[in-house]
Amino acid sequence: MSDALSPRRLIVVLESPVAEMLARFGVELGFRTVLVEPDPTRRGGTPRPHGDTFVGDLAAAAPDQHTDILLTDHHRPEIGTLLKEALAGQSRWIGILGNPRHEGPHLAALRELGVPEEEIGRVHRPVGLNIGSRTPPEIAVAVLAGLIADRNHRPGGFEF
Repeated sequence: MSDALSPRRLIVVLESPVAEMLARFGVELGFRTVLVEPDPTRRGGTPRPHGDTFVGDLAAAAPDQHTDILLTDHHRPEIGTLLKEALAGQSRWIGILGNPRHEGPHLAALRELGVPEEEIGRVHRPVGLNIGSRTPPEIAVAVLAGLIADRNHRPGGFEF
């Protein structure tokens, strides 16, 4: 089965306004979405009418080779641990949001955890199409368009 026809999964890690938009739009674009939030104080809130699942850790989300994983908050202290766990799994693609003009804090966090450089290089940043997005809905559209382009082996992917 080709990548384009395989089951589509998107694991959005860390609750944020962008995470909410990714879940909402992702379902409409055919992704089965899962939101992972390790902090139980951030897991409450309103029920999600968009079909996504809310879990407390990456293992519960059960990533596989048809899964894209995206961390939506690069300021949280647990990004290194979460990315290391994601890199140890079988996911198709791993990314983290962040400003392309600054080195991502995930690099230092992963190096501190002893993750080899070739593994660190598997983490995509920046992510999404370069459309100048600023708001959570715009960022979600750019990311999802980039994931679709990448999955379909099209040049629209993640080049800036």
